Amino acid sequence: MTDVTKEQVLERLRTVRGPGMKGNIVDLGLVSDVFISDGKAYFSITVPAEQARDLDPMRAAAERVVREIPGIKSAMVALTADKKAASGPAAARAPAPPPPGRGHQHGAPGQPQPRPKSGIPGVRAIIAVASGKGGVGKSTTSVNLALALKANGLSVGILDADIYGPSMPRLLKISGRPQQLEGRMIKPMENYGIKVMSMGFLVDEDVAMIWRGPMIQSALMQMLREVAWGELDVLVVDMPPGTGDAQLTMAQQVPLAGAVIVSTPQDLALIDARKGLNMFSKVEVPVLGIVENMSYFIAPDTGNRYDIFGHGGARREAERIGVPFLGEVPLTMDIRETSDAGTPVVVSNPDGAAAKAYRVIADRVWQELQALEGKGARGAPSIVFE
Repeated sequence: MTDVTKEQVLERLRTVRGPGMKGNIVDLGLVSDVFISDGKAYFSITVPAEQARDLDPMRAAAERVVREIPGIKSAMVALTADKKAASGPAAARAPAPPPPGRGHQHGAPGQPQPRPKSGIPGVRAIIAVASGKGGVGKSTTSVNLALALKANGLSVGILDADIYGPSMPRLLKISGRPQQLEGRMIKPMENYGIKVMSMGFLVDEDVAMIWRGPMIQSALMQMLREVAWGELDVLVVDMPPGTGDAQLTMAQQVPLAGAVIVSTPQDLALIDARKGLNMFSKVEVPVLGIVENMSYFIAPDTGNRYDIFGHGGARREAERIGVPFLGEVPLTMDIRETSDAGTPVVVSNPDGAAAKAYRVIADRVWQELQALEGKGARGAPSIVFE
């Protein structure tokens, strides 16, 4: 069987009528770049935000005709809102209507009201683990934090939101493809007692992901909302580094209970960490605290400690801006080797210094979450991109 081409998919999508039954979605320029991997097709359809709910049958029709193509196993299709798809400035600003049963939204008469960020059924709290730059050990921190929360008695899942560089399959030694359940739901993968979802399970490791903003947003929302997470105390989201589309999508559309910022002690990393802190502050997501990763080095032969990258910079930064300092994680060969092997240090060496540090951090994160729950959730912010 020959591989399905993008042109074949687009030709089939020309049979799907556009909004108002005018033209077709391809010739109207509503279909994003089509990505095909392992018999799965990924694309989004751009529509005015205020019509998104009404146009879901169009999305379903597009998914159906693509799945009928011989050689296509499944299709991941989502609606995205973009200014160029709207009929004018007012349409670009108009929010989508609130989901049924959410009640009235209060505000100045005639002013667009923020759309509530709907939660994930069964998930008590969603936390983002973020960093202002790459190379600070954010994914290693995410996976060990999730496992430490599990070791502390909580039910935990982890979403790998790094579309371009998914690392959870390797870090957790999970291979294979997720199982498709009834409807559009996907069964998450699982290892070490935590549920996991990652683009790395859907796309081969050596495939280059060349996606723009709308496709990133679509993929993230589907991995979040169309996965059968079940009952979880915490869903840890491993964010990609920086402050781009993925972070803004999560902050805008997901009810994040809080964010954990990962940095190393040196000044340059802290400068980038401040960008992440400022971003979460602007979108009113509470910062649960800062973790200083690679805080110090323990020589494996002598046990002597060396402050290779300096020490205490993240703690001072936390004190300066008034957020909790969650803890220090040492730079050890143990962490690197177990991460590469897919046996994270919290499960492979639970009595070691690094695992104990992660469990302390997990305990402090949970305490911060409980304190925020006691204060009550804040309203969702509305973000308008100009």
